[in-house]
Amino acid sequence: MTNDTRTAPRGVVTFGETMALVSADAFGPLQHSSGLTLGIGGAESNVAIGLSRLGERVTWIGKVGQDPFGDLVVREIRAEGVRVIGIRDDDSPTALMVKERRTSAETRIWYYRAHSAGSKLGVDDIDFDLIRQAGILHITGISPALSPRMADLTDEAMRVARESGVTVSLDLNYRGKLWTPEEAGRAYRRMIPQADLVFGGDDEVAIAIGRDDSPMGLAHGLIDLGASEAVVKLGPLGAVAVIGGEEYRRAAVPIEPIDTVGAGDAFVAGYLSEYLRDEPAEARLATGVTVGAYACLVPGDWEGLPHRGELGGLTPATPVTR
Repeated sequence: MTNDTRTAPRGVVTFGETMALVSADAFGPLQHSSGLTLGIGGAESNVAIGLSRLGERVTWIGKVGQDPFGDLVVREIRAEGVRVIGIRDDDSPTALMVKERRTSAETRIWYYRAHSAGSKLGVDDIDFDLIRQAGILHITGISPALSPRMADLTDEAMRVARESGVTVSLDLNYRGKLWTPEEAGRAYRRMIPQADLVFGGDDEVAIAIGRDDSPMGLAHGLIDLGASEAVVKLGPLGAVAVIGGEEYRRAAVPIEPIDTVGAGDAFVAGYLSEYLRDEPAEARLATGVTVGAYACLVPGDWEGLPHRGELGGLTPATPVTR
């Protein structure tokens, strides 16, 4: 896909379901927790907040219930400087996510999102001019798993972006409670050729390409499926990428993580921010692993995301190698 938008950044548009999040205040079984904290969480809004804190213009589109949880979702995202188009549904509730911090190294999550308002976002809810005017459309593999309406919206949004010369960013984001690996793989193989930038964990990419391989082999597999740039996220091992025919490896920033949920979204936010600024691959990956590390240093999906002036506050990762 020919892309001439990077010299004139026009911000990021994303859409998806953001849920109310209930999380335990302390480690241990949830049923014995002495306190719970109410917040929000959603892959696409995590990326949107990360981008906003890094100084980028970003719009999040979603549907929430006409309930206090919906009020919370809209208020929290908007408070982070994100342009929010929060459509309200009078008949369906805002989805709920519950997080148990079983140990310092293990987090368990339960989702209550069947028939939720967010899953009912559809083509008729979107002003597609917002996508046509964007620099990047960012989507995830979660949306098409939520409902046929969301799957149709995802396909149409990607089509509009490509026709308009807008860069399409896809994070595979597999959710095993929403669909099977076989269902996800078929959808991924349909979506990847329509995307410019494709991100995924090594397990997610293996689902997409239909085989296990080395991390770099997985990245090449995404390129073979039609991605222009492929980035495989490896958590505490950093990331590898194939960009412009070149191979890149980036170590993670060394930290003692507190909560790793949301780290992959944070990485994507860092990468996309530097992409918008026309920075080279080395800078995109370096900022990605740094923002991902920050996200792990506090409880919560997005609360620890850094502002741009804070990026130098962590020990730098090992320089990128090819």
